Amino acid sequence: MEKGKAESADTSRASFQCVDAIEISLFIEKEGLFFYESAGKKIQNPQVREMFSRLADEEREHIQSLQEKSRYLQPAIAGRSRPKEHLARFIGEELKGKIFPALNVSSVQNIDSDKQALDVGIESERRSIEMLQSLLEKEKKLDVKAIFSHLLVEEKKHLAMLQDLKKQL
Repeated sequence: MEKGKAESADTSRASFQCVDAIEISLFIEKEGLFFYESAGKKIQNPQVREMFSRLADEEREHIQSLQEKSRYLQPAIAGRSRPKEHLARFIGEELKGKIFPALNVSSVQNIDSDKQALDVGIESERRSIEMLQSLLEKEKKLDVKAIFSHLLVEEKKHLAMLQDLKKQL
């Protein structure tokens, strides 16, 4: 992703709320889960298949944790009418299909080797890290920064795991 493009889109938006940060994180994690599950079915090498299975499991755990946080916040935000247009626009313009491959079968079907699947995973994790770092730089609210920071740590772990496996093969 081009850094300038992300900056121009982010500067026009209102600051995110905590629940928005959770929704953004959920979106990224769900795209990652879909990718690792779908690509994992095509992988031949047992080590790579195991890695993708492990990453899918971790994405599931992250999703569950984020959903629990969201449920916890619901009583605190109930009754507040919050416009969600900026969040929906941000997800549609800045995230959908721009971190992990677009959520359709044909994008995953184009992966024809274990090495290519690893490369796509590595590049996707890099894009996720870049997006989260950009969001952190622009965000002022500590609770929102905490959510993005936590996900950033997880994405960096995933990137390191994929890069280490690629070196071994």
